[in-house]
Amino acid sequence: MSMSETGREKTNAMPALPCMVVIPCLNEAAHIEALIERLSPSAERLDMKIVVVDGGSTDGTQEIVKAIAAANPRVSLLHNAKKIQSAAVNLAVETFGDRFRSFIRIDAHGDYPEDYCDRLIEDAEATGAESVVVSMATMGFGAFQKATAMAQNSRLGNGGSPHRHGAKGHWTDHGHHAFMRVSAFRSVGGYDESFSHNEDAELDYRLRAAGHRIWMTDKTFMIYYPRASVAALFRQYLGYGRGRARNILKHRAMPKIRQMIPLMVFPVVAGMSLAFLNLAALIPAGLWAAACLGYGVWMAISQRNPYGPLVGFSAMVMHLAWSAGFWLQILDFHKSEARAA
Repeated sequence: MSMSETGREKTNAMPALPCMVVIPCLNEAAHIEALIERLSPSAERLDMKIVVVDGGSTDGTQEIVKAIAAANPRVSLLHNAKKIQSAAVNLAVETFGDRFRSFIRIDAHGDYPEDYCDRLIEDAEATGAESVVVSMATMGFGAFQKATAMAQNSRLGNGGSPHRHGAKGHWTDHGHHAFMRVSAFRSVGGYDESFSHNEDAELDYRLRAAGHRIWMTDKTFMIYYPRASVAALFRQYLGYGRGRARNILKHRAMPKIRQMIPLMVFPVVAGMSLAFLNLAALIPAGLWAAACLGYGVWMAISQRNPYGPLVGFSAMVMHLAWSAGFWLQILDFHKSEARAA
């Protein structure tokens, strides 16, 4: 973690402003300018600073942000040598946290309603929550991305996760990170920078353990664009699975039922290798594949959805990658313990 005073601007003499926007990014030249333009009216309206924390982009992202910052003093660019999102947010809070009481984390690969920041701040003030999280509406453009978005929005793909399908406003244990009070963030040490994935759920665990409250708002949401290729989606969910396993190992917490079910996917797929001994080894994986593809066919027929069959395939990619990542992380953990013994 990097929540030390090193590099933090000494601005204690200044009264703290309500909020800043933090945008971790890496190679987001296609999105960053439009995103800042969308956020700029609310930054003016709410007297917020927009901090872009770049992890070493090579596609021109930094040049775009520098040009915007030269014309708009509300925009700043920080260099994130550690590249990952957890380190990016920590760096922004280290650098500017003394000037702001709270921050809003923005995903550079997403989109947001024009009043997104307004609604978050309003709900934080109304509830007194230390953290306000949001649900995600996933959208796509190409055929595979659209199918993946539909899978991620469905129970087949998200297992009923509240921050995927949304719900009435309620107190929760986890959600997609949006608004957070700087004091609460600092009190638990910020994000654990050893996490490249699932750092939000890990932080939420420590926030709740410290007595801080997390509110799932129903006043706004974010729009997320999933990975557009099979390989990219697989890598993403492999990382998610590893992150979830690391979280469970760190805090000795039991996975939820909706997480335990897909954990069996990698073992049953790996079990297919035993088919040369007994063809029955194909049955568990066959049932899983049939369930996923059948769900897609059901969507195609009942909803007249042309992407239905591809939805089932996208869900299979997510299930397999998440399960594989989880078990690979468990294996790595036991290997490291064996070496240390």
